Amino acid sequence: MVQMNRALSLRQEEILGFISEYQRIHVVPPSTRLIQRRFGFGSQTSVVRHLRALAAKGAIEQLSDGSWGRRAREVQGLIDVAIFGSIPAGLPSAEAQDSLGSVGVDPAVFGISGAARSRVWALEIKGDSMIGAHICPGDIGLFESREPRPGEIVAALIDGATTLKRFERVEGRAILRAENPAYPDLIPAEQLEAQGVLVGLLRRGSR
Repeated sequence: MVQMNRALSLRQEEILGFISEYQRIHVVPPSTRLIQRRFGFGSQTSVVRHLRALAAKGAIEQLSDGSWGRRAREVQGLIDVAIFGSIPAGLPSAEAQDSLGSVGVDPAVFGISGAARSRVWALEIKGDSMIGAHICPGDIGLFESREPRPGEIVAALIDGATTLKRFERVEGRAILRAENPAYPDLIPAEQLEAQGVLVGLLRRGSR
């Protein structure tokens, strides 16, 4: 599983990402009721439990008006990451890509250093071949342009088509491996180029 921050659970990462993006746009933090609706919690008590856990880990704090969020100076530190279209987490595709705008990202949450900020970009993920790594259709993947290490998940160009898979080496040969047994390993006939390494996920909706 690719996590944004090893100190946070996947659900906490999702809530923190929503709070940060909401504050970037609206300045004030989202209400507990809004968070409840966004993630489908059964009660506001569940929301508050997650918020207190985030506060205990130093990710947010209870502000003077009683809301839970990031301090203004922390929100101002968000960076805009361009979403360069989508990528299939399924069979490779040669479809043309259109820009999907940008997303606000807290570099500290993702462990993105100052030097790496210019090398980070995003793609919307389609398909279910990486579902075993908790990567779902509609997620926004954040990628860093660098050489991958075996075991890392990459946005790859294989024989002219793009796909999202785990980069592995088998008997010295680079291959791409899905996290869904319905999909076979991909072995390049001519070309395999890792365009970026997955460094984090932003989850949309209430999954």
